[in-house]
Amino acid sequence: MMLDLLTNTLAFVVALGLIIFVHEGGHLMMAKAFKMRVLTFSLGFGKRLWGFERGGTDYRVSALPLGGYVKLFGENPDEATGDPGEFLGRPRWQRAVVFFAGPLTNIVFSVALIAVLFMIGIEVPDLQSIPPVLGTVEAGSSAAAAGLKPGDRIVEVNGKPVARWQDVGFELMAAPDRPVVVRVERGKERFAATVTPGKVPRYEYGDTAGMFPIVLPRVAQVIPGGPAEKAGFQRGDELRAVDGKPITDAADFVAAIEARAGQETRVEVARAGRNQVLTVVPAAEARAGGKGKIGVSIGVYQRYGPAEAVVQSVRYNWGIVTQTFAVIEKILSRQLAAKTALSGPIEIAAMSGAAARSGWKSLAYLMGFLSMSIAVLNLLPLPILDGGNIFILAIEGVLRRDLSLRVKERIAQVGFLLLVMLMVMVLYFDLVKTLPGLSGKP
Repeated sequence: MMLDLLTNTLAFVVALGLIIFVHEGGHLMMAKAFKMRVLTFSLGFGKRLWGFERGGTDYRVSALPLGGYVKLFGENPDEATGDPGEFLGRPRWQRAVVFFAGPLTNIVFSVALIAVLFMIGIEVPDLQSIPPVLGTVEAGSSAAAAGLKPGDRIVEVNGKPVARWQDVGFELMAAPDRPVVVRVERGKERFAATVTPGKVPRYEYGDTAGMFPIVLPRVAQVIPGGPAEKAGFQRGDELRAVDGKPITDAADFVAAIEARAGQETRVEVARAGRNQVLTVVPAAEARAGGKGKIGVSIGVYQRYGPAEAVVQSVRYNWGIVTQTFAVIEKILSRQLAAKTALSGPIEIAAMSGAAARSGWKSLAYLMGFLSMSIAVLNLLPLPILDGGNIFILAIEGVLRRDLSLRVKERIAQVGFLLLVMLMVMVLYFDLVKTLPGLSGKP
């Protein structure tokens, strides 16, 4: 328990610290490019713990690692001296670009990081391309009780058409512990079924009704000298069928191979967009009770060449953007509880620790997601956020005059109050999720 807490904290500080470094670094570089004077570049808030000064800028690490900031000379009207390096003395478009540079660097960082992971190869499902077809139904779940079966295609959730499994998952997430009506296609038949999203043992990252899509496994590693290497298996091969029988997940494939020890077995794989059949003889493994093994490790594996990796990374990150706005819309329309949708530092730290324990690729993948999410949220036209500052500059540009100092002070005060209220709210939600007794549930 203590080791997990330490891992969570360390992974959270590293992940958040790097994302903030990138974000504030964007503000810093653009301000320097415009010859603005930068007084402070800080990771964290509060007391200065360590740092150095270079080029008139104090680069520091501060005590509270939950954010960061860049302090520009002449940000406040009462600091005006006529110095050419003053922030407020620069054209509005330059100031807007400085504000925009932070989120922009987060976007570039996320696209680049995910692209690198796709080039190296990473074991994660591509939820944006998975069709809404059931591959597995958890025994004892509400989906099983509703009579749903593998092969069923979900076409609607609560009256909303769905085209991808990601759409199904999003609608289920929006209704935890509440009945949801799904419309299902089974062959030529269409019918409605009622399921109740909730946690199930095999899926720890969200609410599900015991329904899982067809996610074809891929070869993550080929063990040298094993039957698979001799048969021509390669890392990244998508496993589709064994002896003509389609498989729906990794468990299907393992069960089929284990039952064919010493028997010639035909495995259909997809490689570079083409299907081919490989013939392999699973070896009987004494340590596994004589069950068949071919010498591969399998997972939900994605790997692309450089150009395709960038394309897929942009596609993945655009999915984050659209889903973020969909979540905001559902919260504002009261279709989704903020407690369910919002994650605070405690929950993000737990996610970071779990990712770190899975390996550096999982942590980097989570960092890419967080970086893009932070970029989107920072561009919202709310006071104090970068998007809010850009919005005020746009208003001043339309009016062709600056807003009064009094108005700006009030906007800043409201923004600060909203930010504090949001922090308190997400911390409370974190505590409710971590200590369920606070919510009144056992």
